Amino acid sequence: MNQAPTYSPILSLSVAPAQVLRGFQVLEQAGSAIPRLGTRPLVVGGDRTLAVTLPRLQPILDAQQLQVSIANYGADCSEASLASMRQGVTAHQADLIIGVGGGKALDAAKLLAYQCQLPVVTIPTSAATCAAWTALSNVYSEQGAFLYDVSLDRCPDLLILDYDLVATAPQYTLVAGIGDAIAKWYEASVSSGDSEQTLIISAVQQARVLRDILFQKSAAALKEPGGSAWKEVVDATVLLAGVIGGLGGAQCRTVAAHAVHNGLTHLPIHSSIHGEKVAYGILVQLRLEEMVQGNQLAATARQQLLKFYSELGLAQKLSDLGLGDITLKELEQAAEIALAPKSDIHRLPFKVTVEQLMAAMVSTTAPNNSKDSVNRVSKLETDEVVK
Repeated sequence: MNQAPTYSPILSLSVAPAQVLRGFQVLEQAGSAIPRLGTRPLVVGGDRTLAVTLPRLQPILDAQQLQVSIANYGADCSEASLASMRQGVTAHQADLIIGVGGGKALDAAKLLAYQCQLPVVTIPTSAATCAAWTALSNVYSEQGAFLYDVSLDRCPDLLILDYDLVATAPQYTLVAGIGDAIAKWYEASVSSGDSEQTLIISAVQQARVLRDILFQKSAAALKEPGGSAWKEVVDATVLLAGVIGGLGGAQCRTVAAHAVHNGLTHLPIHSSIHGEKVAYGILVQLRLEEMVQGNQLAATARQQLLKFYSELGLAQKLSDLGLGDITLKELEQAAEIALAPKSDIHRLPFKVTVEQLMAAMVSTTAPNNSKDSVNRVSKLETDEVVK
């Protein structure tokens, strides 16, 4: 009697956009690639971004005789904004979505395209995230609190990275992008550093390469926007950071740094942008490894990052995020959300309590102390740091 065949689980990866066009003044040169995907695009973006971008983009679309409609996604990629934009897709009979802007605008465009089963073009206007590349969208509340993410069935059909367009963004967006991208190493090495799977090994090593590029070139990039080092850092934050998530998949993504970010978005005041919170979250993750495990490599890495952050102006503590007046209750709320049952913080190789996470969140700049232990950081001591 023949035995029934056994099947291994199907591994589904969305590694890269179908096409990536990058360079200076590339937007004008890439116009002919857009009509291959559709002739009635709905352009998704925010007020400020569209005001800067449409004077360049509209003539390109008009030259291709495309019938264009504009949709403002609002302040966040939220369920309400997505519902409104779906109505816009129907009203315009759109056959293509073009996302223009930062991470939230691109997430909104990608998720809208996924929901409507349409192709999507991403045009990042800053280097603050790798959202232009990835098959993932984050959904937020109307108040900007992170709710959940959605894995998409593919990466964008076309990514247009125009360096001239990115260069118009404020410099702090690139700094934030560096913080978001460098987290790939500190999170992937924890979640997947011991993996024996070929693609995950490759992704983790790419994360290390990404970290090294940012360590070596970020300072020079910020001194000369548009220069060679700047271009390489933009490629690292927008493109290479996306490659890592694509190759490694869900097993090689976020751990505590992004979980802390998610918790902080639920506070009444969160004026800092995504990468700034993530950068701070890396320090929290390293502090947890240092305090709970006694991990001296984590302690050394934290001190190295503090020096790097000082050079770039990245957030090192809560007050740098505009949260200097956070109350103990608010800190506890953020910690509890970061520790939600489905949170990626549970990819850490040890359990974390709310008190431990709170202690780490208020001691990210503490001096290196091999005898430090989170168990000795009492709630009273946390009270003394937080109002």
